[in-house]
Amino acid sequence: MISYNPKDWFAFIFRFHKADTFRQLLPVIICIGIYTGIIAFLEIEYFKLSENHHLKNITIMHSMLGFVISLLLVFRTNTAYDRWWEGRKQWGALVNNSRNLAVKLSAILLEKEDKIFFRKTIPSFAQALSLHLKDEKISHELFEEFNINVAHKKHKPNQLVKLMSKKLFELKRQNKLTDENLLYINPEMTSFLDICGACERIKNTPIPYSYSVFLKKFIFFYVMTLPFGYVFSLGYYTIPVVIFIFYVLASLELIAEEIEEPFGNDENDLPTQRMAENIKKNIEEIL
Repeated sequence: MISYNPKDWFAFIFRFHKADTFRQLLPVIICIGIYTGIIAFLEIEYFKLSENHHLKNITIMHSMLGFVISLLLVFRTNTAYDRWWEGRKQWGALVNNSRNLAVKLSAILLEKEDKIFFRKTIPSFAQALSLHLKDEKISHELFEEFNINVAHKKHKPNQLVKLMSKKLFELKRQNKLTDENLLYINPEMTSFLDICGACERIKNTPIPYSYSVFLKKFIFFYVMTLPFGYVFSLGYYTIPVVIFIFYVLASLELIAEEIEEPFGNDENDLPTQRMAENIKKNIEEIL
């Protein structure tokens, strides 16, 4: 995720970063400019259409459709941001619950060996979840020190929660934990897979395909018909105007596409790996 100063206006205006939509749209913007220039040339120089031509009235359609497309884009960006923010809340809950579990275990457990076990497994869950959500390979080194083989297991975070649960009940059988102790730490233990499931729900349930395709087609045909009407009033100035309108509309759609899946490696995705490293530092300090 990009770190920035929200008060630095001039840096936003004049600096282009890797995730800037202008870079991604530049080839299409050039094509839109050429297309608009051709339409303007044909209407002004070749066909020599007058200002009274009926094509001038197409701007009425653009005025009505502009309101509709703005509503669709507002809904689109809000929906995408809700998914991004929901992912951030889930990882915030993971940070808090990992700390809470570590604090409780530090007060309950007396033997250093038991504390070391959870000092390794709790942060390992956050690291495994981050990689799991990115569909990246999870190193077996996370599990080798616990003497378990997960090579044939597809869901690695499940295995870590299973491992911690087995350890807790083993401590209970050794009379190192009481029933009250297990009830005391149960909310944090169950929250791990609840958070994992919520993140998987966001990751595996994209915006409906038909809605996304319709919006892209709407933007495309809206922009493609703009030059026909605006040439009569703007002449060749229609070229920069149409380019700017396309840039604004397409940029909103691109931004929504990027943030609706917040667990990838894009510039604006959640820094889950960094949060996992912070969890590790916190747990090592507590335990």
